[in-house]
Parts: sequence; C-alpha cells; structure tokens
Amino acid sequence: MSFVEALIPLSIFGCIFGIFYLFITARNKERMSLIDKGADASIFYSSKAKRVTPVWKVFILNFSLLLMGIGSGIFIAGILHYSLGVHGEVAYPGTIFFMAGIGLFTGFTMTKNLDKQEA
Repeated sequence: MSFVEALIPLSIFGCIFGIFYLFITARNKERMSLIDKGADASIFYSSKAKRVTPVWKVFILNFSLLLMGIGSGIFIAGILHYSLGVHGEVAYPGTIFFMAGIGLFTGFTMTKNLDKQEA
C-alpha cells in the first residue's frame, strides 16, 4: 500500500472527524451563549407531546424509493441505449442518477406528508 493509497482513507476519516468536531463545538458554544443570556434550558430538549414519524419508516420509504429509482433508471437507460442508439456511457449513468434523484425527491415529499399526518 503506497502513501497515496493510505492518504485516501485518512482524508475521509479526517473530514468526518472534522465535521463532527465542528458540530459539537458549535452546539456547545451556542448553548453556553444562551445560558449566559439566561435562556430556558428546555429549548434543548424535545417535548414528549410532539409526535414525529418514526425514523425507520422514513428510512425504509426513502431507501425503497431510491432503489426503485435506480432500477427504473437502468431500465430506461437500456431502452435509450438499444432502441434509440444513445451511447451507453452517457445513457446509463445519466439516467440512473436522474431517476435516483427523482426517487429521493419523491421520498422527501412523502416524508413531509407523513409528518403532517402524524401531527
């Protein structure tokens, strides 16, 4: 394993660590600032009265729509490639990403509707 190959996982780990570190320190500074100003500490905790859609429902909904988008993207790309003569290097990645994006957007919209129904 060369130095360049070892640099990739180290940089990914460094980016993830940096994001979490900035998130934790910024949250701590914000809370300390609010406490200094005399704000109520109850704003840091979610109330039990507010009903939210369970995370597993949102995950399954979004994941299933993502997979359906990828599958339909492969199917449509095959039609574009073999029937209409579009180059495979263009048809497959473009259609897969486009349909996966549509699936994720649909999941986002359906998740908003689930939250409205639960409330």
